[in-house]
Amino acid sequence: MKKKFKGFYLIVSSFVIAILHLPFAFAKSATGTKIFFHPPVDSTTKTTKTAEPVVPALKSIYDSLHLNLKGLSQQAFDFAKQGLQKLIEEGKLLNNSIISIIDFSQPSNQKRLFVLDLENYKVLFNTLVAHGRNTGREWATDFSNQNQSYKSSPGFYMTKETYEGKNGYSLKLEGLERGINDNAFERGIVIHGASYVCNEYVNSQGYIGRSQGCPALPVEINRPIINTIKNGTCLFVYHPSYISRSSVLN
Repeated sequence: MKKKFKGFYLIVSSFVIAILHLPFAFAKSATGTKIFFHPPVDSTTKTTKTAEPVVPALKSIYDSLHLNLKGLSQQAFDFAKQGLQKLIEEGKLLNNSIISIIDFSQPSNQKRLFVLDLENYKVLFNTLVAHGRNTGREWATDFSNQNQSYKSSPGFYMTKETYEGKNGYSLKLEGLERGINDNAFERGIVIHGASYVCNEYVNSQGYIGRSQGCPALPVEINRPIINTIKNGTCLFVYHPSYISRSSVLN
């Protein structure tokens, strides 16, 4: 009798366990795929997330900082953004968080140098900046990459180290565009302070003084600007006439 009862108990138990497992065996997801189905991982196609250059939302910087009201043209900013992205991807820069833009589509009596902190959404500096004496008077119109031309050169640069020279505290520049500004180092094109870059000149003659091709700054803020942008940041000197020849932008 005990053997019969034990056999009956085993049969009933097995039947109950089978019934309980039916929902799991046939369970499906909302898309019709079995919940417990795991496709085999192909090691040859498995991808991992790689680090990409981080470029801030530059368009929102332009809008949020009201750079149009400060005089920076939308076109100059857009080309700066495009070139900065390429230089970052190519590993040309040592510091990606700072960019300086000189907008030579504006006259020299306007504050056409903008130093932007891309990480913290700040305009660090916005000031006057000179162009070369043979580039134009009030407006920058003529450019050159040649020695002794006394003309400015547009395009993308990387800032280098500082030094004390005949114009005081100065910053070396490396031109990154062949045939456009790559002779900058040989020509001695640097950022330095100059007494003729000031509002007094603007008030007396309508435009500031001009350099021998260097982007000269007001003496009183020359040093803090140089210390902010030195050692591997991007400088973009914009003028509409140069864009079609740019190796960075094309």
